[in-house]
Amino acid sequence: MAKSSKKTFRDSAADFEALNRGIDSRKFAPIYLLMGDEPYFIDALTARLTEEILPPEERTFNQTVVYGKDTEAGAVINLCRQMPMTGSFQVVVVREAQQLRKLYAAAPSPSTILVLCHKEKNMDKRWQLYKQIESRGTVFESVRPRDYEIAGWLTDYIRGRGCTIDPKSVAMLTDFLGADIAKITNELGKLLTYLPEGTKRITAEHIEQNIGISKDYNNFELTKALSERNMPRAMRIADHFARNPKEYPLLLTISAMFTHFQRIFIVNYQKWLSRRKGTPMPQDAELARMLKLPSPFFVKEYQQAATLYPNNKVFAVMGLLREYDLKSKGMNAGQADNGELLRELLLKILMI
Repeated sequence: MAKSSKKTFRDSAADFEALNRGIDSRKFAPIYLLMGDEPYFIDALTARLTEEILPPEERTFNQTVVYGKDTEAGAVINLCRQMPMTGSFQVVVVREAQQLRKLYAAAPSPSTILVLCHKEKNMDKRWQLYKQIESRGTVFESVRPRDYEIAGWLTDYIRGRGCTIDPKSVAMLTDFLGADIAKITNELGKLLTYLPEGTKRITAEHIEQNIGISKDYNNFELTKALSERNMPRAMRIADHFARNPKEYPLLLTISAMFTHFQRIFIVNYQKWLSRRKGTPMPQDAELARMLKLPSPFFVKEYQQAATLYPNNKVFAVMGLLREYDLKSKGMNAGQADNGELLRELLLKILMI
């Protein structure tokens, strides 16, 4: 958690779990620097520290929260040098710490635990303050996930809470909730609470019943219908989207289709390499990694879709997606609403 090369989201997730274990065992550092562009981990660790270090009856006197934009470094330093009014520790939390430069770190008080919430970016690792914190405290770097990293993290998160989750359910959640891990963990928390006692595997039915995401009408099912060139199914889903435009924004649907056809292109390209250059086709696990899929379970769908969409057709679809992306933003769309645009787009794709 301290010295490392460039961190990844996976590193942040692992470090987050390690820090939580340290908090569980009441092993506290004198200074915590929680920094980075993913706010969820920073907020969650701050909440745990402020809930676990002091008992409730001591927090009124021994726990102080200040904001970087409303205070000065000198005031924070003075707070940290004070003795706790009762008990063994005082906790000082500085939110928006990225707005402060010179801070307390050189000689941490044994009775003060300082938590610096440095959101939006990392502290400059060349600064003396960073080096002091790194040598005397704990540095946690919170990296925002890329879209393709969410599925693996979500699967691990569920597994860590004693359940498994099927691939379709993972796809439904990531499709509907995106890369907002605060929102995902909130929804998963509710789901795990409402699951029938003894449930060990989360299915699409659980997602639909407890989170309200339709297992039949979503971007995952729409792209699957396109893969199969199943026009009736695709149009039924489009009609459902048109009736519920707030739940199914056209921009997100077009983005999902763009990713889908990018993957088909990659499968076609691998087949071309295999035919022309004798390169062996990647195994399913390797192909899933190349396609940034949540599981090899989905590879077969893309292999079948590639037979229906050779790359000349994929290029034509990509052109349509770019055209309708602009139309969804109001350019040359005429009087058509997003529901009409989606139906029109799907018809054109399926007629290629």
